[in-house]
Amino acid sequence: MITLHPESQVPLVVQIVDGFRRLIADQSLRPGVKLPSIRALAASHSVSVFTVVEAYDRLVAQGWVISRANAGFFVKRRAEPAAATGEVPRSDLRFDARWYLQQIFENRNLMLKPGCGWMPNDWLFEEGVRRSLRQLASDGAELGGYGAPHGHMALRLLIAESLAEGGIAVGAEHVLLTQGSSQALDLVARRLVKPGDTVLVDEPGYPNLMFMLRFLGARLVGVPRAPGGYDLAVLEALLVEHRPSVFFTQPRLQSPTNSVTPLPQLYRVLQLAEKHEVTLVENDIYADLDPEPRPSLASLDQLRRVVHIGSFSKTISPNIRVGHVVARADLLDELAQLKMVSGLTSSDITERLAFGALTEGRWRKHLRSLRDRLAQAHGAVGARLTDLGFELFSEPKAGMYLWARHPDLTDSAGLAQQAVASSILLGPGHLFLTEPRTTGWLRFNVAFSDDARLYRFLAEQIASHERSAFL
Repeated sequence: MITLHPESQVPLVVQIVDGFRRLIADQSLRPGVKLPSIRALAASHSVSVFTVVEAYDRLVAQGWVISRANAGFFVKRRAEPAAATGEVPRSDLRFDARWYLQQIFENRNLMLKPGCGWMPNDWLFEEGVRRSLRQLASDGAELGGYGAPHGHMALRLLIAESLAEGGIAVGAEHVLLTQGSSQALDLVARRLVKPGDTVLVDEPGYPNLMFMLRFLGARLVGVPRAPGGYDLAVLEALLVEHRPSVFFTQPRLQSPTNSVTPLPQLYRVLQLAEKHEVTLVENDIYADLDPEPRPSLASLDQLRRVVHIGSFSKTISPNIRVGHVVARADLLDELAQLKMVSGLTSSDITERLAFGALTEGRWRKHLRSLRDRLAQAHGAVGARLTDLGFELFSEPKAGMYLWARHPDLTDSAGLAQQAVASSILLGPGHLFLTEPRTTGWLRFNVAFSDDARLYRFLAEQIASHERSAFL
């Protein structure tokens, strides 16, 4: 059907895609014809099933092929016009953060939530918050009025001290408190990004950030994540080609891949940013979940080109909407003005609650316990997924997520829709991409994924696809 040349410099994925496109274009494969199953094509050409998965994903995204649940891949009718215009059909992916936000919160009461982005209640610092709340009440804290424009001073000082321990030499004047990391990202984006700007983001990356940047009129370009951090050659090429103004990135325990960028790569990213005059916005909200003391972009750069963002939502409580942005003093004052214009001050009460929880004496013990629980969950969930035949993108045994795919489950969006019928909330991979395409990747929150019912559902879906492949 198609011929592959392993010795060629053209990647095998591209050869497969080009081969099927030629067959479809010259009508050798008519609309409605079923393509060979993934396993069959891989076996007949002695290539990896993941190579075929990636090729079929691209054919679907380019409009040549359609994927049907439990049936396989079929030549799409009227594929030629889509190819002629160069447009990528969006099908029924519903790719946007609005869908994500609506579904993730409307379905948070589903029985199983392996695709969610928060911690279980009993993993959070609930008792610390309760003690802080009682202390706040006994102190007779003022409930009226507004907070300070930059946020509660005692908490800003505490954050500055903590950052200094991590090598970021700052004072309270460099710290602006926000309503979670989402507001911090929004303020930074509105200050640094103008309509029409090209902006780099992690690929895959954070859906809400992508939606936020599109809303501001930015053109997004994805920087591929690798299990060991970044594809630096691609990053440099993108900087040369697109001349972006900002790179929003998450070097440590990145969502959704959970990859960690090593020190030599951090240095290289800073060198490239300096050479191409790019501002780096470092989203480091999972720093407290990392048991390893690692340098950050901000610690290596000392805020010359780096804006640093953090949050307590993953470790204290998401209901305590307290995040922070750290930047050089002149930029921070401008961000504080934007904060006041859009929402006046952040909540002094929640900032005092966070400060009390962080200083009541059990915070470090809580973090050690949380990190240990996450490490154990990573081991258990990773083993169960690999037993089912999943490929794991990265395994740092820390952080919240595993990014995984199975060669037989090539449409994670369709799988997620089927999962809802079984009261399971999955994290389909297309949500985390800069452009919509069908993909088999899934994000698993390890804290919510150690349940036999999840693996029974996945095993049933795999078995169903294997049966249909051999029909």
